[in-house]
Amino acid sequence: MGRLFGTDGVRGCANVDITAELALDLSVAAAHILGERVGDDRRLRAVVGRDPRASGEFLAAAVAAGLASAGVDVTDVGVLPTPAIAHLVPDLGMDLGVMLSASHNPMPDNGIKFFDHSGHKLADTLEDRIEARMREEWQRPTGADVGRLHLEPARAADRYIDHIVTTLPAPLNGLRVIADCAHGASSDVGPRALAAAGAEVEVIGARPDGLNINDGYGSTHLDQLQAAVLEAGADAGVAFDGDADRCLAVDANGAVVDGDQIMGILALAMDEAGTLAHRVLVATVMSNLGLRLAMDRAGITMRRTAVGDRYVLEDMRAGGYNLGGEQSGHVLLLDHATTGDGILTALQVLSRMSRTGRSLAELAAVVTRLPQVLVNVSGVDRARCAADADVQEAVAAAEQELGDTGRVLLRPSGTEPLVRVMVEAADTGQAQRVADELADVVRQRLAL
Repeated sequence: MGRLFGTDGVRGCANVDITAELALDLSVAAAHILGERVGDDRRLRAVVGRDPRASGEFLAAAVAAGLASAGVDVTDVGVLPTPAIAHLVPDLGMDLGVMLSASHNPMPDNGIKFFDHSGHKLADTLEDRIEARMREEWQRPTGADVGRLHLEPARAADRYIDHIVTTLPAPLNGLRVIADCAHGASSDVGPRALAAAGAEVEVIGARPDGLNINDGYGSTHLDQLQAAVLEAGADAGVAFDGDADRCLAVDANGAVVDGDQIMGILALAMDEAGTLAHRVLVATVMSNLGLRLAMDRAGITMRRTAVGDRYVLEDMRAGGYNLGGEQSGHVLLLDHATTGDGILTALQVLSRMSRTGRSLAELAAVVTRLPQVLVNVSGVDRARCAADADVQEAVAAAEQELGDTGRVLLRPSGTEPLVRVMVEAADTGQAQRVADELADVVRQRLAL
């Protein structure tokens, strides 16, 4: 059997891959491994939350049962965003947290992710130990030693909202904002936080019924938000995904403001305030060259990591950096959060608008996105990509042609016989031509 944990917890089709039995067994094992730092000095405490998916109800019950059977007192906070659970672990003095969500995935999927006592996602080594512990016998507590269950959704939501609103350098002063909550975990707390910060809020995609999460709304379906912003004459729109760990935006003209532009806005704001640690922004290899050029002009160093917010976070923690993220809208503001937080990100961007008096379009214009073309080449031996001389020669030739106004990236898939060819260039035609030429070389040289 392959590794159970993926890049963001355990995820799959609910009740097929992610079963109640798995949720219970994982939770027992996690209690044992994450409880080692406490020992027998006291009872462990855990906070459990979920997004609104129908399957989250039975999975949260299974997680709570597993934890309680291992002697852990459980506080169930109901439907809240993933970053809220991460915040509540240290805020409430918990030993671990568990979130049931498959983020932006379709409704039938669900997932389980754990947070340690500091509210951080687990390192690979801890996840491996939890997997191994699932196969071992354990001493079952009895009588008064079993865990107890407490329900505290209202108090937990209020604490999270209070926290993210108090991070703002300036109130939102009546900005008219449309919030698209993807019928997800932000449907209650997202609009409440925006209103508490001083915005005039209109809401779409905020009627979760357990079945409609991410369905036509949210950060992966921006057309509804674009139309709503234009119709209302709003100053901006913000869109969250199912568990609200990411945010994309729409300006008053209906144009999308992606994660690269959001990072650019926040990097310049923090640099101006003297709070951008080491004057460094951490992004991934998929962030647009336009972001790096904007940072170069500002004297800010941009580091790149592999794709995935966990790799961004690892680099940030290792280097002591406090701003990073992905083009998809995962933005990490480590002065205020331990993980990506879509609502926090939205508040910070809107606060920048309020404080400067500039529109979102003006702020986003700092990053001029170069045309980006992605070609997927399937049916190839991805393992030979980096070693094939002809492929690397073609890459070098493309890079020489593009110079400082373009970029080439070949990304072998981690799971499929596929190589992704990404090219950025000064114009779309050149980007498409270079990408097609490189794809042809990859197809010919690496064919299975």
